[in-house]
Amino acid sequence: MSPAPEPLDPDLIAAARRALSIEARAVQALIERLDERFAAACRLCLKCQGRVVVTGIGKSGHVAGKIAATLASTGSPAFFLHPAEASHGDLGMITRGDVVLALSNSGETPEVLALLAHLARLAVPLIAMVGRRDSTLGRAATVVLDVSVPEEACPLNLAPTASTTAALAMGDALAVTVLEARGFTKQDFARSHPGGTLGRQLLLRVEELMRTGEALPEVPADASLAAGLLEMSRKGLGMTVITDAGHRILGVFTDGDLRRALDRQIDIHRASMREVMTSPCRTIGPRELAAEAVHQMELHRITALPVADTEGRLVGALNVHDLFRAGVV
Repeated sequence: MSPAPEPLDPDLIAAARRALSIEARAVQALIERLDERFAAACRLCLKCQGRVVVTGIGKSGHVAGKIAATLASTGSPAFFLHPAEASHGDLGMITRGDVVLALSNSGETPEVLALLAHLARLAVPLIAMVGRRDSTLGRAATVVLDVSVPEEACPLNLAPTASTTAALAMGDALAVTVLEARGFTKQDFARSHPGGTLGRQLLLRVEELMRTGEALPEVPADASLAAGLLEMSRKGLGMTVITDAGHRILGVFTDGDLRRALDRQIDIHRASMREVMTSPCRTIGPRELAAEAVHQMELHRITALPVADTEGRLVGALNVHDLFRAGVV
């Protein structure tokens, strides 16, 4: 085979556009194909007392693995079963109460068809996601989801491309529809993703990040401005909190307040914190989500917040750097 000439940029871009157009049409066609069969597949997942076992081999297997992961992370217990391993001991992973979702473009994949007798013995419902509804897998299924495509994006019409994209999109549609039907919330999602950014935003609370005890910048209202500046410098939050004898928050003093005081040519040794503090000030509760602290800082263009209990007493403080370190922003 003689080497092909080096392609020109317009030819490469044209080929990519053709592939994307074919795949886009394949997904678009699924919208008109949705009917009561799709609703029946959703109901099987919703009523499932066990797990949704997703299976497929080859490229369909890769898509099946992703669908299983999406279902599991959105409130539907699910896992991927390799059909070739099933006949070597893994069939025991399928139990009564489960639902099986099998992917096969041809509907004739031998390793997948080998599962049918076992599913029938257990009376396990089978959702088949196939390119041919009249295939062996399609005829055996409880519910058939048609993900057929007129052509692959591959110019040879051989490599699974548009067909796998259609199957992936149908799997996402199934997972998202079931998610909505379950009333799955952001908080539920975060509990499945505690290590991710969303998990930190929706699970971390202010009390887990705030500084307490000796790390708190706090001075009384009659303290001098000089004493307040020393407290700010020692504690490194960019502010100090002014409190009364019962530790109730009266106000805050920040770098911005210092600039304004200097503009007024205030004597830092004679002026009291009461004269220069910002009062009332923004505070946040310890049980508030850390994400709410981020929101308050962004909304009011501030970099630190005192943390107050229900009686208005100072119990902690945090700044934007604490939130950065925790990965909330």
